Amino acid sequence: MNDIFLVNLSGRDRPGLTAQVMDILAHHDVGVLDVGQSVIHDTLSLALLIDVAQQSEAGVMKDLVIHTSGLDLDLRLTPVSRDDYEAWIPHQRQGRYIVTLLGRRINTRQLASIARIVSEQGLNIGDMTRLSERQPLAPDTTGPRSCVQLSVVGQPVDLAQMRSRFLQISSELDMDVAFRVDDIYRRHRRVVVLDMDSTLVQGEIIDELAIAAGVGEQVAAITKRAMHGELDFSASFRQRVALLAGLPASRLDEIAAQVPLTEGAQRLIDTLKRLGYRVAILSGGFTYFAHHLQKALGIDEVFANELDIVDGKVSGQVVSDIVDAQRKADLLCQIAEAEGVGLEQVVAVGDGANDLKMLSLAGLGIAFRAKPVIRREAGQSLSTIGLDGILYLMGIRDREIMSE
Repeated sequence: MNDIFLVNLSGRDRPGLTAQVMDILAHHDVGVLDVGQSVIHDTLSLALLIDVAQQSEAGVMKDLVIHTSGLDLDLRLTPVSRDDYEAWIPHQRQGRYIVTLLGRRINTRQLASIARIVSEQGLNIGDMTRLSERQPLAPDTTGPRSCVQLSVVGQPVDLAQMRSRFLQISSELDMDVAFRVDDIYRRHRRVVVLDMDSTLVQGEIIDELAIAAGVGEQVAAITKRAMHGELDFSASFRQRVALLAGLPASRLDEIAAQVPLTEGAQRLIDTLKRLGYRVAILSGGFTYFAHHLQKALGIDEVFANELDIVDGKVSGQVVSDIVDAQRKADLLCQIAEAEGVGLEQVVAVGDGANDLKMLSLAGLGIAFRAKPVIRREAGQSLSTIGLDGILYLMGIRDREIMSE
C-alpha cells in the first residue's frame, strides 16, 4: 500500500533546481501522479502529487526536508487520502474552458471581476498565465497590449448569463473577455478570413470614394445603417454604388495609397503567413482595393465586389454577384473545403452585420471593434487592442513570435 502526498516547493529559481528536487525523489523511486511548475519574476513554484511506498515514506520525507532546506526552498507537505484522490480524478474530466482577458493593461480589478464571475458560475481556475510580453513600467505610447489567459474547469451554471456578464464588465472596465471550449482545435487553426473595411483597414473605403465623388454624407449615412443591420446589405450596396457614378478612375490609386491599415494588421498577417496559415479577404467592398492589400501584405485570396469602370469613370452599376452575408458564409465554407480542414479550424474576423453569418460558422468568430449589437451576437469580440490581439485568442504568445 502506498501513501499520497502533495509537495509544494517555492524559492528563488536557478538552473538545475528542478533536477535536484527530482533527484531527491528518484533516489526513493517515488511515483508522480501530477506535477506543475511556474516561474514568476525569478521565483519558482513547484507542486508534485507523489505516490510513496509506505516502507519508504520516512526516508522520503526526511530527505525532502533536509535537502530542500539546503537548496533554500520553502517546503510544504500535505497528506492526501486515497478517497480524496479517487474523487479528484473524475473532476479532471469535467469541461475545460479558456477565458482570455485582453486590454492595454490588465489590472487587479479586472482580474477580480473575472474570477468572481467564474466562481459564481461554479467554475474553478486551474491555471493562469500571461500571453503578452512583460509590461514596461513607463507608459507605452506605441499601442501597448496585455493578455492574461485562464484555464477553468467545470460546467457553467448559466452560459448565456455568464457571457452577458463578461460583455457588461468588458465595457465597464475597458477590456475584452473571450470564453471558449479548450479543445484540440484551439491552437490548431489553419485558415483565417478577414473582412476588409473597418477590419483590415481603418474606415469604410466606399465612404472615402463617396467623399471624392462629392456625396460623402449621403453614402456614409447608408453605410452606417447597413453595418448596424438596419438595411439589407445588397440593396444598400447598390444604392451607394449608384451615388458614385462619374467618379474618375484616376482617383482610385490615390485613395488606395491613403487608406491606413488597422493597428496590428501588419503584425497579424506577417505572423500568420510565417506560421503557414491560409489567409483570405472576404469583403463587401471592392476588389480594386482588396488586391492592393493582397499585394502589400501577401494575402492568399481575395473575394470582393467589382467596381465597374466605363470610359475612365465609375459607372455606378453593380456588375457581378454582391459579396453579402450569405456569400461570405459560402466562401468561408469553400475555402475550408479546398484546404481540407473543418470549420472548427477556421478563424473569421469582421465588424458588421453582414459578417455575422461567417462569424457563426467559424470555429473562432471574432467581432472586431464592432458596435454593441454585433458584439452581442458574435461568439467573441475584440475592441480594446489592435488586430494582432487575434493571435492571443488563438493561444499564441508574444515570446513565441519574438523567438522566430
